[in-house]
Amino acid sequence: MQKKNTEPYISTYLHQKGRRLGLPIAGNFELTSRCNFNCPMCYVHQTQKEIELSGKRELTAAEWINIAKKAKDKGMIFVLLTGGEPMVRKDFFEIYDAMRQMGLLISINSNGSLLKGEILERFLKAPPFRFNISLYGGSNETYKNMCGIPAYEEVKNNIRALRKAGVEVSLNLSITPYNKDDLEEIYRDAVELDVNVKASSYMYPPVRINGETYGCGNRLSAEDAAMCSVKWDKIRFTDEEFAIRAENMSKLIDEFKDDCPIEADEGVRCRAGSSSFWLTWDGKMLPCGMMTTPCVNVTETGFEKAWEYIRTETSKIHTPNKCLNCEYKEVCGVCAAVCFTETGSFSGVPEYICEKTKAQVKLTEKIYRETEGEK
Repeated sequence: MQKKNTEPYISTYLHQKGRRLGLPIAGNFELTSRCNFNCPMCYVHQTQKEIELSGKRELTAAEWINIAKKAKDKGMIFVLLTGGEPMVRKDFFEIYDAMRQMGLLISINSNGSLLKGEILERFLKAPPFRFNISLYGGSNETYKNMCGIPAYEEVKNNIRALRKAGVEVSLNLSITPYNKDDLEEIYRDAVELDVNVKASSYMYPPVRINGETYGCGNRLSAEDAAMCSVKWDKIRFTDEEFAIRAENMSKLIDEFKDDCPIEADEGVRCRAGSSSFWLTWDGKMLPCGMMTTPCVNVTETGFEKAWEYIRTETSKIHTPNKCLNCEYKEVCGVCAAVCFTETGSFSGVPEYICEKTKAQVKLTEKIYRETEGEK
């Protein structure tokens, strides 16, 4: 059985305080869009040639370090270094070491394939607060089909080396048509490695890459995504825990039905644009890395003005009225980024999410009742 993946209370407290005071408690620094993998559902990946043809450029190490200093002065405590694959940058440790010296709590998103040799040794001597490593499958074959590289065994061994040294690791799992049959193997690996897994069967449309508002065929249908979510719950929960989850879903839906219609607007629920921000590889600040707007160039505007702009513009975003008064609201994963990427508008209703949520609730209740009937 896995340990529960819960956020430290101090982090929750600091984000709540940051939201009240308008402080950028957490920054997501997307150091590059380059990656040594080629996952089809990625929302940011570009080759060096594609970057050059776009006329854009990655920020230099000095620019990232300067922005981090400005952000820290404004209240930033947590920083996530992500990509692409951040360690494809030859100057990665110049950025990383400078941020450690600032006293920032650093997490790193990685595919885990480069965490070996000298790179591994440097992290063992000076580890980050946490690694978030994407585990894309349970075999080399799945990795080859999904990522273009049969790196499963290598990634698993690298995670094992980190865990042996006591480095904190969490796994990210994106459930897609390419790896949906590997869920049991992935959970088995997580238990063996003693790491938590954050799984999602929802893939955002890659609007930052090509403006597509569906997903280019590289994600599951709404019904299949729901089925995979429920399958994952059945794998990781005991029968008692699954029953509690099913009962809580029904309770939240029933309680909402009994309430009066909501007329007041509801803003962005998460921390995006209120206590956290996202910086793209070419220097644009966004509330969330999945969006393309609101957006401001930090290198031209400066960090402080950019942050105030993002805060102000994010406060103008509201949940669609249909979602606000939907009986599935409290069990649904709808958010501003979902509405925008699915429909092209923050006021649009993401039908894919509606279908997925209803199917997931229905299937959870069906399996729960079948399990109860067998007792």
